[in-house]
Amino acid sequence: MRRSSARHGFTLLEVLVATTILAVAIGALLGSLSTSMNNASRLTDRDRATLEAKRILDEMLIDPTLPREQLLQGPLDPTLGLPQGQWRAQITPFEARNSGPGQRILDRVAVEITWTSGRNTRTLPMEGFRIAKP
Repeated sequence: MRRSSARHGFTLLEVLVATTILAVAIGALLGSLSTSMNNASRLTDRDRATLEAKRILDEMLIDPTLPREQLLQGPLDPTLGLPQGQWRAQITPFEARNSGPGQRILDRVAVEITWTSGRNTRTLPMEGFRIAKP
């Protein structure tokens, strides 16, 4: 009987090359996963800030007793899950042409949400309009 001259198994060099290739691929995968997680967190914060800005804007649009030309502000609700932040809002006349007695004018309601994300300060502006009496 003749012995087969075929090798069985891998050499040490082949194992080292395969391990190196696998390590580089796993490193690239983990780097991309980390970037994706950071982006998802940033977008979640922005979605929450958008919902809060919309809520504040809606409240201001339906309340006719709020003063014009004054800066209104307050802290963000901590139950939102946003980091530290605040909101600012102001109601200004947008269009007051032909505003006589009994005429209605258009008010601009501007809301701005500011919060801290890591070392960065993020800002989200939002505005709406309402019809009001002068």
